[in-house]
Amino acid sequence: MPYAYLVYNPTAGRVPIRPFINRAKAVLEEHGWEINLQATQSANHITTLAREAAQANADAFFIAGGDGSINLATAGLMGSRTALGVLPAGTANVLAQDLHLPTPSLTRWDAVEESARRLANAPAYWADVGICNDRPFLMWAGVGLDAVIVNEVEPRSRWEKPFTFPQYVLSAIKNTASWSGLRLEVETDGQQVEGTFVLAVATNIRRYAGGVTEISPDAYLDDGEMDLWLFYAENLADIAQRLLEVLTHKHLHSEGVARLRFRQARLSGERPLVMHTDGEPNGEAHQIWITVRPRALRLLVPPGGETLFRYASEDVTYDKGTH
Repeated sequence: MPYAYLVYNPTAGRVPIRPFINRAKAVLEEHGWEINLQATQSANHITTLAREAAQANADAFFIAGGDGSINLATAGLMGSRTALGVLPAGTANVLAQDLHLPTPSLTRWDAVEESARRLANAPAYWADVGICNDRPFLMWAGVGLDAVIVNEVEPRSRWEKPFTFPQYVLSAIKNTASWSGLRLEVETDGQQVEGTFVLAVATNIRRYAGGVTEISPDAYLDDGEMDLWLFYAENLADIAQRLLEVLTHKHLHSEGVARLRFRQARLSGERPLVMHTDGEPNGEAHQIWITVRPRALRLLVPPGGETLFRYASEDVTYDKGTH
């Protein structure tokens, strides 16, 4: 019988999620899993539980939460053989979208339960993990206007989460109006770029900005590289143009956007750079190092999600049990 931790963030999402977790647990048990159900007591508790699961040689660690919860689970699981299973229950569930998992909405109250069903017998794939100044990330790491907005808005209490969109819009308007540009020196695997930017973001998956756009439509989670996107902007008109380009996918061919494939990148600024990793605040620093750790995390991948991977899975499923 395969053994897994099922961990949920009680503050994730816009509504209490325990009833949905109980249904997901029942689904996994119906498929032969032995489940250790745990509620997190703090954000860092997710990482602690993930390390505990890895040390116990658990077959999987199912995390019910948003992209921030996935980030914390990744930090505890990378380098182990315990596979991460994503049960989307947060405000933002961008990785789940890329994996073709259902995400919670007014018409998809069963998203957590259905995701558990799709992952119950899913194969495990190896995924790359990024390290941004010693902080692991699975999806993105960035600096610039979006990082400033993230650091201003996050974290939020549950009562604030129904107002996520207006909070971000108001913060974007305020910070864009006062934005003076971000002067950066960038070096990636021998390439050097200097300029004034509105944002610089390293991407490991395809979607970005809450999932509203595909910033890296041909990204793979297991190719040993990431994309570093540099959006040039010196004034409000430039910012508006870059935003329109990324929303319409014209950034892929824009002269105002640079795309650098990298395994290691260094970003330096004249002033401290405010950072985010996987959409969560990550402090600030004058210099940022981003390194790709190839195939550092095992990830359960449902049907359709294999398009995110260049290489085949291990062809290991848990319907017969391995623990």
